[in-house]
Amino acid sequence: MSQISISELYENKRDKLNLAWVAGQNFGSKVLSDDKIAQSNQGIIGHLNFIHPNWIQVISSNEIDYILNLDAHNLNKQLILLKQSELACIIITDNVNAPESIRQIADATQTPLLSSPFPSVEVLWSLRTYLGRVLAPSSCLHGVLLDVLGMGVMITGESGVGKSELALELISRGHGLVADDVVELRRTAPETLEGRCPPVLRDYLEVRGLGMLNIRTIFGETAVRRNKNMKLIVHLQNTANTDPSQLERLPISNLNETIMNVDIPKVIIPVAAGRNLAVLVEAAVRNYVLQLRGIDSTKDFIERHEQEMGNLPDNYDEQ
Repeated sequence: MSQISISELYENKRDKLNLAWVAGQNFGSKVLSDDKIAQSNQGIIGHLNFIHPNWIQVISSNEIDYILNLDAHNLNKQLILLKQSELACIIITDNVNAPESIRQIADATQTPLLSSPFPSVEVLWSLRTYLGRVLAPSSCLHGVLLDVLGMGVMITGESGVGKSELALELISRGHGLVADDVVELRRTAPETLEGRCPPVLRDYLEVRGLGMLNIRTIFGETAVRRNKNMKLIVHLQNTANTDPSQLERLPISNLNETIMNVDIPKVIIPVAAGRNLAVLVEAAVRNYVLQLRGIDSTKDFIERHEQEMGNLPDNYDEQ
């Protein structure tokens, strides 16, 4: 479960947005979590909204003018709606003072009240992007995530098949390491999975016989990446106990693996003595880039083959 407290949000964004506590500092332990948001009809963050309230209500000078112009009856009616919502935080923007009615709501609902001198739109942009990443659905996978030719490639396979050795060779060829062994994935958009490394494993690659290698120290800053969107899965298939005739030489249909409801293209590479896996992975990435541009080499070859077969004379077999 992904979650963040208001105190953590304040600490992480205090300098960028010049945030300050106005009231409710003792209630900073209030937590926003992905499951709580999923079960609610409220939005994560937005301008002050009484009809469809947000977990974090951003109040600009326009909303404050609206509140101050309401008569006592209508103001009380709107504030009751606000009290009934599951407020997590209120942020006053545009370098204006919080109205007394908003301070009373914050105290009555034990809601943190923050302020920022920045325009409300800038505060929304910054926090919406930040919260979208922090509260995105997450999962962990076993494998190695690399930046190969600018593409996020996840190398998977059973233990001992050679994932780390392949990763080391790719790194030596100029590609970048994102994470080894444990890859943290977050669904930051409907079709996007962002992969990153747990802090304790960052920069390290485990290679049997050599132990833990600090890739940043050995190869330099350009050999590591903080995060990368995963676009392709390369699965290493151990062929030691597999009949070679059972391996598909010309895969016609494209494979996909579904992770957190996102379909990721998948390529299976049989592992055998003498195969240059690093070159094969680079070729798989280049081929995938061509497919994104509408160029499918396998499909083109099959169509060419069928065309040639159709051009054969009717009595070809007799000849």
